[in-house]
Amino acid sequence: MKTILSGLKPTGEMTIGNYIGAMKHWPLTQGKGNKTIFFVPNAHALTARQDPKEIRKRTLDLAAWLLTVGIDPKESTILIQSMVSAHSELFWILDNYVTMGELNRMTQFKDKSKKLGPEGQLVGLYSYPVLMAADILLYDSNEVPVGEDQIQHVELTRDIANRFNKLYGDTFVLPKATVPKYGARIMSLDEPSVKMSKSDHPDSYIALGEDKDSVIKKFKRAVTDSDSVVSYDKAAKPAISNLIEIYIGFTDKSIEEVEVLYEGKRYGEFKQDLGIIVSDKLAELQHKFEDYRADEASLIEILEQGSAKARQIADKKIIEVKSKIGLL
Repeated sequence: MKTILSGLKPTGEMTIGNYIGAMKHWPLTQGKGNKTIFFVPNAHALTARQDPKEIRKRTLDLAAWLLTVGIDPKESTILIQSMVSAHSELFWILDNYVTMGELNRMTQFKDKSKKLGPEGQLVGLYSYPVLMAADILLYDSNEVPVGEDQIQHVELTRDIANRFNKLYGDTFVLPKATVPKYGARIMSLDEPSVKMSKSDHPDSYIALGEDKDSVIKKFKRAVTDSDSVVSYDKAAKPAISNLIEIYIGFTDKSIEEVEVLYEGKRYGEFKQDLGIIVSDKLAELQHKFEDYRADEASLIEILEQGSAKARQIADKKIIEVKSKIGLL
């Protein structure tokens, strides 16, 4: 049996980048002899100051989105990170099996340090890749579906697990990062060299909860390349290639099918069609989301049950780890 684990941090709104790169693929891993675990890593959100009411709301929102895209609590374990204390406990233990040199090489911390300076950054931002390692290793995860920007963190997780296993014997499964063929890194609508981010300005991304008019307007304003041919070439034509990946993500067509469909047509028509396709699908998802989110009591019950199930697995791993390193 293969264990597959993934999650999304509840900071800001979920975007179509989250949907294409991760969420739409997750239900496809259910069943087939797999053990699937999906979680909301809300403790990761503490690397920036959070309003308590807002982080609670966003945690429940994201849990509702998991159900919306097709995660079935009868087939998968759905948990909240803060409801399983073993995540934090293993994090502290693993913090002592990783070096500052390794964490200095993590690109996300380096990027933020360049912008704002390292001295004012919270320690949690520096060490959160180790918490991510704990999230993964607690459940003997074989595969971790991630976006391209998270591959480095899964590789660090493998290094930590390898180091621990060599010292104390086989304890942790070595996980493998998996990324979709297309859409693993959806870029900004107005700056195709930058990843789409919910922390950026509103015109650069499309949120899953956005209304039809707004979605269509944003695609109309999306930047394109200097020519007018709808064809895929990430190096020479990054803007239209990004829009084609979004089109593929919402239609499951191939690149070749999209290029044939829009042969002889201009960017304006393509972007108009793309706006309608995306907004129609989002309207369908939003209707389901609102149903799940409206029944908060049932949603919390699902999360409590999933987190209780997760604790049985995680606590067993913590006992094993503590025994091997001599902790009572």
